[in-house]
Amino acid sequence: MTPEEKVGQMLQLDARDDLADHVLRRHAGSILHTSPERVVAAHELTDRTRLRIPLLVAEDAIHGHSFFEGATIFPTQLGMAATWDPELVERTSRVTAVEASATGIHWTFSPVLCIARDLRWGRVNETFGEDPHLIGELASASVRGYQGAGLGDPTAILAAAKHFAGYSETQGGRDASEADLSARKLRAWHLPPFERVAREGCATFMLGYQTIDGVPITVNDWLLSDVLRGEWGYTGTLVTDWDNVGRMVWEQRVQPDITAAATAAVRAGNDMVMNTPRFFDGALAAIEEGRLASADLDDAVRHILTLKFELGLFEDRRRPAPDRIEAVVGAPEHTAVNLDVARRSLVLLRNDGTLPLPAGEAAAARRIAVVGPLADDAQTQLGDWAGNSGQAGWIPAGHPRHLITTVLDGLREQVPQDWSVTHARGAEILELTPDPEGDTFPDGQPRPPVVTSAPVDRAQLDEAVAAARDADYVVAVVGDRIELVGEGRSTATLELLGGQNALLEAVAATGTPLIVVLVASKPQVLPPVVEDAAGLVWAANPGMLGGRAVAELLLGAIEPAGRLPISFARHAGQQPTYYNQVRGQHGDRYADLTQQPAYAFGEGMSYTTVEYTGLHLAESRVRPHGAVRARVTLRNTGSRPALETVQAYVSDLVTSASWADQELKAFRQVTVEPGEETTVDLELAAAECSIVDAAGLRIVEPGDFELRVGRSSKAEDQLRATFTIAD
Repeated sequence: MTPEEKVGQMLQLDARDDLADHVLRRHAGSILHTSPERVVAAHELTDRTRLRIPLLVAEDAIHGHSFFEGATIFPTQLGMAATWDPELVERTSRVTAVEASATGIHWTFSPVLCIARDLRWGRVNETFGEDPHLIGELASASVRGYQGAGLGDPTAILAAAKHFAGYSETQGGRDASEADLSARKLRAWHLPPFERVAREGCATFMLGYQTIDGVPITVNDWLLSDVLRGEWGYTGTLVTDWDNVGRMVWEQRVQPDITAAATAAVRAGNDMVMNTPRFFDGALAAIEEGRLASADLDDAVRHILTLKFELGLFEDRRRPAPDRIEAVVGAPEHTAVNLDVARRSLVLLRNDGTLPLPAGEAAAARRIAVVGPLADDAQTQLGDWAGNSGQAGWIPAGHPRHLITTVLDGLREQVPQDWSVTHARGAEILELTPDPEGDTFPDGQPRPPVVTSAPVDRAQLDEAVAAARDADYVVAVVGDRIELVGEGRSTATLELLGGQNALLEAVAATGTPLIVVLVASKPQVLPPVVEDAAGLVWAANPGMLGGRAVAELLLGAIEPAGRLPISFARHAGQQPTYYNQVRGQHGDRYADLTQQPAYAFGEGMSYTTVEYTGLHLAESRVRPHGAVRARVTLRNTGSRPALETVQAYVSDLVTSASWADQELKAFRQVTVEPGEETTVDLELAAAECSIVDAAGLRIVEPGDFELRVGRSSKAEDQLRATFTIAD
């Protein structure tokens, strides 16, 4: 291969730009963001090149093949995490792979393994929440689903574990800012999920945007060479995030020009450079000037070609297949999986007994007023990286409206025939103004507009109040919108914007029982009136069928089973708000406000009550290479079945270096029928009861530990038993 052909193989370029230039002049090895028509055109261009090396076609199929019209769009990753069900998450990734592969896609940039920390960060919705163990379980399942039985399977697509590593540890919640992380903190919490999927065979890793200790991840030799390639023995392919190499010049300003940036990126071990078109000229200039040798590119090119061989692309380009598209995209069996996930993702956080609504045959006719700006907002319900969220220009109107069931749609479809459902919008959320810095960033990417809170619209508010007064129940659907979510869209506040708080207060004042449905990309700070509401359901962004699932839950057709993968703050000043805080703070509150979350990690209600009793350890003394085995008894004391998520936390009572007070180490889901009593066995390896010591080594320290088992991370929800680890 010539130097030009080698550099080209390392380039992944935006297919919305000049395809002929990408393929014929720059010899691009990969394209992303494309339609089936442009995929076909790109392959035809590749056939005109000297070596005819097949392209890798990539797309952000994050929670479904969400930029393909008619495809199955699931709840966002944070919504999936609320299921606490790895098998269900694996099924969503398998569906996504089947649909995406039919359209000619080989590679998805998913799953996200970042740990949610500061809720102001715009990408919280893309995470599996705040706990490394839960993230590891769900991410591993997701990778299995994408990659299927092996890359030779024509329905398999490449998974990408991202963003390696520590990207979510932002300053002030600001996206891609410097991450103040020590090597010890990385090893303690951020790296374990990545290590797991690296060892399990995740084909690719995507590198984060941020710097750590002043060094961009793209050129962080310790992370890429010492840890990932060295300690973990990872042989997969590394891809930068969007223009990481260029950003070192124009944004982070740690490289003087593109030639220096390209040199540093190659020497650091990057394989695929995402959308830095100038990398082509920069790397060739570095070779011409003697900064790089052509052979310095060989490892990267070898990794990329290996992927293409493993996918079988030299024999079969895996072009879009119209017959497969017709058969599998949006197939009924995929819709069934989607509905299962949407149902399981809903978290009931408050219920004064009003829910479920009395919709049985003997129940009297009821009137429901559905209010709120998100009650019938189909595209917002899908969340980021879907429909018309902004990353794909070829579906400007978004996903087809008839395929989406909003909360208003769901209630109209699901209520008994003699019930009535009225609708009043009641409030707006936001207004948009152009960014005063200009329409584009220095690299030409568009700047998002500036969001301002919409004013209270008195006419809208009065209409909603009138509807609430005339109803037996009011369902208020509130939350955030896509303009407040995503890359570069972190928020300074967590409160509901626009007229939403005024709407909640006004309809609550009517005295009609108020049920709040929060359709939001991340936990929001809710007004005090919600604490007295009849019910509160967090629906995240529940995907195409979320409205049906919400209606079924409110009407009692399904049981609430979701559990929080992330904590809700009471005020933005608490950030970061996560349950596994390190011990040692003076006091347990601010002088003026509490530090207690509004709702804690692991929380979620059922339509029944399940009592935990009799936590018993098989042995109170465990060897370091042994296992902690426990049994707990559950009893359903109510009249409805429950799918209970039994959570096991470990607290190392005295540690040689500061550590979290407790950490999730195991969980099991079990169905408990009304009046039934069942025992649940839990087991975790003593090796899981580890810390990272002051020297940065992960070890199990002999001593006393506490096993905490219950329905959430809250102390009042847990039973406790002490054990000792010793030889």
